Amino acid sequence: MTAGSGLLHIEAPPESLVMSGGLFHGLQLWVNLPAKDKMMAPRYQDIRGGHVQLLTTPDGGALLRVIAGELDGHAGPGITHTPITMVHATLAPGAELTLPWREDFNGLAYVLAGRGSVGTERRPIHLGQTAVFGAGSSLTVRADEKQDSHTPDLEVVLLGGQPIREPMAHYGPFVMNTRDELQQAFDDFQKGRLGTIPAVHGMAEGGPQAG
Repeated sequence: MTAGSGLLHIEAPPESLVMSGGLFHGLQLWVNLPAKDKMMAPRYQDIRGGHVQLLTTPDGGALLRVIAGELDGHAGPGITHTPITMVHATLAPGAELTLPWREDFNGLAYVLAGRGSVGTERRPIHLGQTAVFGAGSSLTVRADEKQDSHTPDLEVVLLGGQPIREPMAHYGPFVMNTRDELQQAFDDFQKGRLGTIPAVHGMAEGGPQAG
């Protein structure tokens, strides 16, 4: 989703999942827009599981889902105005993954489930933790040989992007470059100037966001 000049939206799990129960993950990643694009027209992408780019390591120890950006020439369906790469990786116990990474990108790993390590130094990382990689042209992640009984694999989101290094001001769901721009965004919301996203998967609209 590109918030741009502002829109109303809400993210919610499918009703069938709410009724049946069970564990699911919801990630919300905010990618800052350059100042020149802050007030562009908002847009929305509906990307389903069957649309992502699927890759594996040569030994089959890891499954990669390229959601946005490009990984070693393989492009994901997600489109962003600030260049990023976002990958969901599943590593079998003991598997190691080293991915080529753009040197002008930052890089981080967020663990959805399981235990493992990151970097050539094998720094430990586990459920709910985020690792920030230093400069370089690759990212390395390894799954521990033993995982918890309820977590058979290491599930990790690898992402990074090109820093735009611009001033940022934020309040609640509004992200702009200055306090004056924040006030204008809030005024636009109060006066009903934000657009809305049509319902997707039976979900309703709601929740403001801009910038």
